[in-house]
Amino acid sequence: MLVAPSVAGTLQIVRLAQTGTRVQPGEVVCEFDPSEQEYNLEQSRSELLQAEQEGVKIKADAAVQAAQDQVALLAARFALRRAELEVSRNELVSAIDAQKNLLSLEEAKRRLEQLGQDVRSRQASSVASLAVADEKRKRARLGLQQAQQNIENMTLRAPIGGLVSLKENMDSTGGFFTTGMVLPEYREGDLVQPGRMVAEVLATEDMEILAKINENDRANLDPGQPVEVQVDAVPGKRFTGKIKTVAGLAARRFWGGDGAKKFDVTFSIDRPDSAIRPGATAQVTIAGQAVKDALYVPRQALFEKEGKPIVYVREGAAFQPREVKIVHRTESHAVVDGLREGTEVALVSPEEAEKKPAATSGPPGPAMGGAR
Repeated sequence: MLVAPSVAGTLQIVRLAQTGTRVQPGEVVCEFDPSEQEYNLEQSRSELLQAEQEGVKIKADAAVQAAQDQVALLAARFALRRAELEVSRNELVSAIDAQKNLLSLEEAKRRLEQLGQDVRSRQASSVASLAVADEKRKRARLGLQQAQQNIENMTLRAPIGGLVSLKENMDSTGGFFTTGMVLPEYREGDLVQPGRMVAEVLATEDMEILAKINENDRANLDPGQPVEVQVDAVPGKRFTGKIKTVAGLAARRFWGGDGAKKFDVTFSIDRPDSAIRPGATAQVTIAGQAVKDALYVPRQALFEKEGKPIVYVREGAAFQPREVKIVHRTESHAVVDGLREGTEVALVSPEEAEKKPAATSGPPGPAMGGAR
């Protein structure tokens, strides 16, 4: 499956292979307009460059500040040492000068301690600023990588070799459907919602036919039954195949159909021709299952009573219900167990026949058939 990329913004098809186009693995099937993603890529590049420059500036400023702080610390330590020397000479000076020396020593200690706190605070602030800048740089780099990946995702390539099959444009009607509506395939210029399946590539060596059958015919079909296929696009040629799957549940399309239960049947083609294209119409003839020594009755002789199949058999002058087992059925006949050859069966329910007025004179009674 080839799916529109999950990106923010508008996705518009600018290049699209047509249904039936043969492609090789890696060949471009669909391309979306990348201009918006290219703009995002340039934005991400700009943000990354800005984050890197910010980190460089923070490191440079921190280096200059560290050098200045080192000079200031050396000067403060020198001032402290000189104040300590002056205090050591207090015995040789007057009391007033000695007191001044002590005050100078305390001031030198306070300045050195305060300078140390300021240096540590600036270093911590520089480390934090550098961490923020580094996080911005990482985020910008991830954004750049994502933008590059988004641009690559604007091109959908064939995962395998085969034939292109375009999907219906579910957004072409604005979300409204009516009975019998046929949706168009995607085409160049269409806007696509992210996540929509646009196309798929079908392997030609594994072609399948999808058909719908009535509920009454489903019981006669089993996987593996041989079939004969005629494709309208390949006139005069017959293909062999078999039933691949028979759906267990009825499928209905909510915007169309007559309400009758239909079952999906998938057929495989043994040796498909390269001329067969996806979406082609085909006629499938199913080989019936052989039933030996079969006893069958007309299909209209089958009735249902209390959920079980029955037939009405003649017993004397009347018809009585008899339960049977249906082995196989066709459009006109049903193979059954529970009857003997030659048994007369009613083609109309006796109860219903008694309710209807006779069209001609004579004794009333149901139409009759026979078990063979």
